[in-house]
Amino acid sequence: MRSYHHYLLIAAVLVFLSSCGTRKFSRNNKQIEKEANKANNNNYKSYNTLSYIDEFKGVAIEEMNAYGIPASITLAQGILESGSGNSDLAKYANNHFGIKCTSDWKGKNYFRDDDQKNDCFRVYKDARESFRDHSDFLKRKRYSFLFQLDKNDYKSWAQGLKTAGYATNPKYPDLLISTIEKYQLYKYDQPESEKQKIAREDRVFTEINQNIPQEKAKFTPVDTPPPGAKPVVADGTYTVVKGDTLYNISKRFNLTVDQLKMLNGITTDGIKLGQVLKVK
Repeated sequence: MRSYHHYLLIAAVLVFLSSCGTRKFSRNNKQIEKEANKANNNNYKSYNTLSYIDEFKGVAIEEMNAYGIPASITLAQGILESGSGNSDLAKYANNHFGIKCTSDWKGKNYFRDDDQKNDCFRVYKDARESFRDHSDFLKRKRYSFLFQLDKNDYKSWAQGLKTAGYATNPKYPDLLISTIEKYQLYKYDQPESEKQKIAREDRVFTEINQNIPQEKAKFTPVDTPPPGAKPVVADGTYTVVKGDTLYNISKRFNLTVDQLKMLNGITTDGIKLGQVLKVK
């Protein structure tokens, strides 16, 4: 039988590796932020939703005309995903849609907690590149039926994204539609003739079919679990690791913070390393 000291040693090694991993991700992010600060002369645009729309409506319309994704959908997703361009991911990584690193990604990385701790996100040279990559992200088999819709049918696109599994939040279509209607984003959508629609579909479906053999490499996020993290066990619990917060745990398991607190009888926002939480 292995000694108690042996298990203590293993635990100490896991904690050390976790600490090293966290420092590595932190150093990487600081370098990305330093480069972004230099490129922007430490003078970032501070957007509200209206100024964000005004800044990026042009590129959203370009992507719509090229591929058929309603400009209203692209803008609403950017608003929701990036906090109208004010998230650290948008500010430092020019990533407005939360697109993660994949095995074929050759660019720089930025790390933040999402589905799991220290998920890897793509860094773009500018926001336009992020909008183009968002279009490419949707050009795959699981979303292919959406490109048969009219490019001004934002309601069907919103429902279709949920059907295809774009987001786990059951209210995602409602969030998109309410954002579009609140800010009248539909006014940027444009109809197309039957001839234009057929030509666009032919072009897009050719690209989707070309992507299919490489879809796993192009679209499956790389696995970057935190060292020492424990998975959800069969009884639906999760063990808190270093860097966890109630917010990122709740997001990881598609709960609200209040739901997570209720499940566990928690009355404060504090959690402890090693604490076992119910997540189901």
